[in-house]
Amino acid sequence: MERIRFSLNETEAPTTWYNLAADLPGPALAPPLNPKTMQPLTRAEMAHTMPEQLIDQELSTEREIEIPEEVRRFYALWRPSPLFRARRLERELGTPARIYYKYEGGAPTGSHKPNTAIPQAYYNKLAGKTGLVTETGAGQWGSATALAASFFGMTAKVYMVKVSFEQKPYRRALMETYGATCVPSPSTETEVGRTILKDDPDCPGSLGIATSEALEAFAQDPDLGYVLGSAANHVLLHQTVIGQEALRQMDLAEDYPDIVVGCSGGGSNLAGLTFPFLGEQLRGGRPVRIIAVEPAACPTLTRGTIAYDYADTGRLGPLFRMHTLGHEFVPPAVHAGGLRAHGIGPLISRCVEDGLMEATAVTQTACFEAGVRFARSEGIVPAPESTHAIRVAIDEALRCKEEGESKAILFGLSGHGHFDLAAYDRYFAGSLADDSPDAGLLARAASGIPQVDPA
Repeated sequence: MERIRFSLNETEAPTTWYNLAADLPGPALAPPLNPKTMQPLTRAEMAHTMPEQLIDQELSTEREIEIPEEVRRFYALWRPSPLFRARRLERELGTPARIYYKYEGGAPTGSHKPNTAIPQAYYNKLAGKTGLVTETGAGQWGSATALAASFFGMTAKVYMVKVSFEQKPYRRALMETYGATCVPSPSTETEVGRTILKDDPDCPGSLGIATSEALEAFAQDPDLGYVLGSAANHVLLHQTVIGQEALRQMDLAEDYPDIVVGCSGGGSNLAGLTFPFLGEQLRGGRPVRIIAVEPAACPTLTRGTIAYDYADTGRLGPLFRMHTLGHEFVPPAVHAGGLRAHGIGPLISRCVEDGLMEATAVTQTACFEAGVRFARSEGIVPAPESTHAIRVAIDEALRCKEEGESKAILFGLSGHGHFDLAAYDRYFAGSLADDSPDAGLLARAASGIPQVDPA
């Protein structure tokens, strides 16, 4: 039989996280800025919101950082995750390309997010916190936070972007099953939420708004630890277990990817899969073409600007030098809620800026078409976020067909879409919109980006 599944056993799981900052050429990353002084954050200032161990990881330039044994014991519930060769999809496309996908949907919450939720909860528990608070878009990060809090005997409160809260009621139910409280954002619970609702009672919400609400709630309760699901260096670091496993699994397949594709929002799934391959290249290994795929409705990398900007709408948190559409940008209500981020992780931004990674934007209906095609050939219904990677992987495979090339394509299937069937329902009914912000809207949002020149 043709081999389609490439698996590692528990003893072969990574014992360290990989840190791309160790191999990134050129100057060090620009530091985050204090929102009050506009000067680089000090370690003491970072300690107000992060445990010491996470600060170490955020600032580290060491290549390998040990994964605590207790974290690895939790990882063993679903890691190592499988790598598949999509032979049925290859035949359906009639392509000479070899298509592989790394599947993260076997985690308890159905996506890659517990890879960082578990260690963040672990370190906050060590720091004496009794509860966690966070924001979430589509609900995958919120579900992972709820799970991690439950594992460590902690409470959890999740501010979920309102449009996703309404589109995905079973994500809320999953969080509540794990014991978390889920609040639609913007809400009346915080000053930030009340201000936004006063100006726009029908505001659909955004990750920037939900982040501000979570930070405000965190500031009011010293027993809470604030955790975040994407963008930050330590979050991207934790996700690299994905790519490290994939490197070993490609060896089992006796193959190596020419192209690696990941969906792009804040950057955690994309970095998790691609950074270990990029690190191999930077250390003299085989070159690989890396493609970040984002929604046309929220084109942070393809139509944004590189600048210091706030990660949250309420301007409560630090400023980061990154690709941004402006912290006031509210994306259209597309179903890929996990990709509706106005800014992206500084490490991802730097990779695109330096030409180590390319970016493209795709429309919602084209992504769902690819997701359905994938489901009918491979059997897995993908999350809306993951369909972005599938769309471009299929396009690249069809390009191989046109050009008569046999390339290896690896993409990240970051989660299943079992909680997103209402979106598929809308796709089949022909009622999904292909929203794309016009130049005027982007210009207005960009005008709110602060003019910063740190000393």
